[in-house]
Amino acid sequence: MRPSTVLSDLAPSLEKEVEPHVAAFYRKTLRALNGADIPFLVGGAFAQACYTGIRRATKDLDLFIRREDYERIARLMRRHGWHVELSHPHWLAKVHDGEEFIDLIFNSGNGLSPVDERWFRGNCHAEILGVPVLVANAEDCVLSKAFIMERERYDGGDIAHLLLARAERMDWADLLERFGPHWRVLLAHVTLFGYVYPGERHRIPGWLLACLIDRLAGEMREAPHPEDHVCAGTLLSREQYLHDVEKMGYVDGRLTPVSGMTRQDVVAWTEDIQASKPKERGR
Repeated sequence: MRPSTVLSDLAPSLEKEVEPHVAAFYRKTLRALNGADIPFLVGGAFAQACYTGIRRATKDLDLFIRREDYERIARLMRRHGWHVELSHPHWLAKVHDGEEFIDLIFNSGNGLSPVDERWFRGNCHAEILGVPVLVANAEDCVLSKAFIMERERYDGGDIAHLLLARAERMDWADLLERFGPHWRVLLAHVTLFGYVYPGERHRIPGWLLACLIDRLAGEMREAPHPEDHVCAGTLLSREQYLHDVEKMGYVDGRLTPVSGMTRQDVVAWTEDIQASKPKERGR
């Protein structure tokens, strides 16, 4: 279990990056959750700033919660006069104060990474907008960002900066286990890290690279399985591989046992593409 640590020296308030009226909304929400003793973790741009020191403007606040806590949180938010909607039942709800909003995240958009008890172990303490909070672990930040590879949004840069800041403190064994059958995605990111920062390659544990490369070599020795006519690209991008599953006959990776998504979830998530693009660019 990771020990709980303090990031006070690396936890910028981000007051300058958030409009005052928006910061007031975020601050009230965080205090309400703290007062109700409901577990949550701060992620997104705020967590990235805590771990890397990279400050950037953000149009929303990402809070990781357990799905079983959603109804309780929704009631609390409504008592404060905010509108709450379960935007996508498989992973996301939103709290609105006029045009401003907070994301309540309890899974990944591809259904692979539900927020469970493991997310709430050994979290760092920080002060966000003057409110004491717990921050999502760097490992969980990597996991939540690793599969975001859209045309308009790619989070690989965030992962590279997280590894640059935290490589020696990462629980690599846990992260490898969490990626499970998707270990190729982890291999892609640590390989790109060595490309982006050639002088920092040594900071990725040798045993991890050896393990991943051994797995890759083992797959190369296996006979092909033509029955596995699956496109897992939909787990990386909800838009760029639609042609494969709609026109080419590939099985949608989101509709295989690795993902918790239903066909209805996939349809709703696809229909939301155009409406969500402007907001997602701002995260």
